[in-house]
Amino acid sequence: MGMLIDGVWHTTPVAQGGKSEEGGRFIRRPSVFRGHIEAGSRFEPTAGRYHLYVSWACPWAHRTILVRHLKGLEEAIGLSVVDYLMGDDGWRFSERSGATLDPVNHTQFLRELYQLADARYTGKVTVPVLWDTKERTIVNNESLEIIKMLDRAFESSAPALYPRALEAEIDEMIAANYETVNNGVYRAGFARNQEAYEEAVTELFHRLDQLEEHLSKNRFLVGPALSIADLCLFTTLLRFDPVYVGHFKCNLRRIADYPSLQGFLRDVYQTPGVSGLCNFEHIKGHYYQSHEALNPSRIVPKGPVLSLNEPHQRG
Repeated sequence: MGMLIDGVWHTTPVAQGGKSEEGGRFIRRPSVFRGHIEAGSRFEPTAGRYHLYVSWACPWAHRTILVRHLKGLEEAIGLSVVDYLMGDDGWRFSERSGATLDPVNHTQFLRELYQLADARYTGKVTVPVLWDTKERTIVNNESLEIIKMLDRAFESSAPALYPRALEAEIDEMIAANYETVNNGVYRAGFARNQEAYEEAVTELFHRLDQLEEHLSKNRFLVGPALSIADLCLFTTLLRFDPVYVGHFKCNLRRIADYPSLQGFLRDVYQTPGVSGLCNFEHIKGHYYQSHEALNPSRIVPKGPVLSLNEPHQRG
């Protein structure tokens, strides 16, 4: 794993991953490319102009894959998928099952896209990347902003996933879950000392307890229908029992031990088209084989046996 510094690739220890640490705590750096697709702007909402670069393994990229499908934008926005194994050269394109080559820019490594967008770029090289084929640059690499754009910028007959009437509540829910749950599992897994780990894992399970209570009374996190708030939580919950419990030491409880969270996980998973966009070979292969400092043997566990297709009883 590494990062670009003034446009030049440098490898760094995998435990750091180019991210800053303070007192042993994992701190996620903010995304850099923050353009927006909207009418009248530099980035007009034109079908066929934009391309998504993603990973099946990454929960942040997974959000964009799901919204692209649920909004019916597969024909409007292209998709390329990196190999799940991240080595010293970072994300790469390959012909491994589930991965693709890069038909747009014909790059070998994801970092080359960042170098095309900014020859002096300094920072992490992450997925997702929303690419503009017209100007040959990165529009945005912040997953939350991308899924909001996908919901609103393009014509679609599908229901809104970020309805304006619920915008403030959805934003509040996503923010409440971000540092504690979405990033909380990483804060626990990449903590560099006991204090930082226990701080992260305590906050994580406190929030999961709160969400269990909330979902015991509500089918979805906000409002009566599926929204981006649900998708942002779903991609973390999907990886929790197969990866985060063991690999990141988030083992106070499993999602399977929470009746309402487990039901919610099944409910979203069983949404038409969603299960086919969940690739556990890539999810488990990435975490257990890419994080050599956490798993030196790179052995991928066989379990757990999941029950995501069982009735969710959330009607």
